[in-house]
Amino acid sequence: MAALYGPMSQITLDDVDRGILFLLQEDARNTTIAEIAERVDVSASTVRNRIEELEETGIIEGYFPKINYELANYPLHVLFVCSAPADERETLAADALDCHGVVDVREMLTSTRNIHIEVIATDTRDLTEITNGLASMGFSIESSEIITNHHTRPWTEFGFAEDEE
Repeated sequence: MAALYGPMSQITLDDVDRGILFLLQEDARNTTIAEIAERVDVSASTVRNRIEELEETGIIEGYFPKINYELANYPLHVLFVCSAPADERETLAADALDCHGVVDVREMLTSTRNIHIEVIATDTRDLTEITNGLASMGFSIESSEIITNHHTRPWTEFGFAEDEE
């Protein structure tokens, strides 16, 4: 694999690795190994090996569906912006994932508003229970924002020169 361990255990990705990552981010479910191989100009077995190594090194952490919760009959999609003591932030963030309704937790490098927790709730009663649960864990909830849409795209550093034209 051209992804090499460099100084301070950094991994160096080559154009093939970056192309594979870009195409997986673009549409992992509907892109075949053969299509990726054609786009990055290597064999399908090379792509399979590279993906396996990207997974083993932790660069690819997983594959997740993007769900429209409202269409799935879960109408409340909320982002809680919270504060947690810096020395407890990592533990609280991990523990928050065990709470009912929590689907995503992000740690921020700030002194306050340092945890963002995304939750899905069925109704206001459910949302109130989730809010109370997070507060009882030790989070100070600074704000809650209803999410209406979530847009993503592949990171352009993994893109191809042909895509920039």
